[in-house]
Amino acid sequence: MVGLSLFLAVVLGIVVWLTQHDATYHAPLDRRPGPEVDQAGAVSLLGDLERAVQHHDTRAGSRLGASPAARTDLAGVVRNGRAAHVTAFSLRYVDASGAVAPDGTWAADVATTWRFAGFDHRTEHLEIRVRFAPAGGRLRIAGIGGGDRRSPLWLSGPLQVRRGPRSMVLVDGSAARADAFAALARRAVPQVRHVLPDWPGGLVVEVPASEGDLDATLGADPSDYSGIAAVTTTVDGSRSRTSPSHVFVNPQVFDPLRPRGAQVVITHEATHVATDAAVTPAPIWLVEGFADYVALSAQKLPVTTTAARIIALVRRQGAPHHLPGRHEFAPGAKHLEARYESAWLACRLLAREGGTRALVGFYRTMDGGGALGPALHRWFGLSRAAFTRQWRTVLSDLPA
Repeated sequence: MVGLSLFLAVVLGIVVWLTQHDATYHAPLDRRPGPEVDQAGAVSLLGDLERAVQHHDTRAGSRLGASPAARTDLAGVVRNGRAAHVTAFSLRYVDASGAVAPDGTWAADVATTWRFAGFDHRTEHLEIRVRFAPAGGRLRIAGIGGGDRRSPLWLSGPLQVRRGPRSMVLVDGSAARADAFAALARRAVPQVRHVLPDWPGGLVVEVPASEGDLDATLGADPSDYSGIAAVTTTVDGSRSRTSPSHVFVNPQVFDPLRPRGAQVVITHEATHVATDAAVTPAPIWLVEGFADYVALSAQKLPVTTTAARIIALVRRQGAPHHLPGRHEFAPGAKHLEARYESAWLACRLLAREGGTRALVGFYRTMDGGGALGPALHRWFGLSRAAFTRQWRTVLSDLPA
């Protein structure tokens, strides 16, 4: 009881002290509030930009920029939209991303939709990053893109757009550069249709200014596409067959290519677009080998050129024991180009066994989820083991 009385006395003393002295634990009442997100202003700006793109009003788009550079970029976005025939364009504010900086700049996540009419078979849905900043006493748009979000190239700033009946290119670069890519895309379509006559075309090629800009466009890590000349993927990054696929070029790797090599790359990627390769369940050796089969069928090149790397690898290590899988095709994988060549030779072997139509039928069977063994037997009368043996023999017998 004595202990309890002493405890109560101590507690009572603390309570009396707190009631008779200043409570220093109170928050100070004169703290100045920091800058706050202006959601209403951002929503209004997004609506203004949406209308500027829809009405092809470059002046209205330019007025929304927070700086001369931002005004140029936003005017470019409006021009891009007109040249690429953008429809179904919308911008919807989702939420602020991070705190407001001391200078009043901040960013928001924005849901956007659009479609390149005549090329994309459905409307794209993507969440992007939009940056805002005060300018002249009013909120303005500082830029579009960045962060960990995909940054659509056509929303990044002025582009050169070349649109034809069956192909379109969007290029961050000079007019001459855009003309060169337009010619590559234009030639690629009939080359693909020679093997896949049912494909109507609809090739979109996007060319950022640098590898870093490619990473930003695709929301990729810096090493994801190093060493890759171009990649075909869905615009929203999904594996849905309803999402349009575009070709995205890595200038750092693509630019040093000679004209024939450049055409092979674009026709290879166009084949991926025609076959929805970005979402196919077919084995990767078939996906990549078939695309090279289509691209190289349009070229008159000796096998010592088109298979030079796999020839050298087989001379050093012998023929591989199995067809290349995803590990061998991973970006940065050892002997990557040799693996592509070996996959092409596998498809060329099948075409020689049963003809191009059988190769196309085999591809479509595998694209539909078919099993490899039964599909090989159906289209070529081969077992998986027999096909692998023949392929290894082809590799071993290649001319030096």
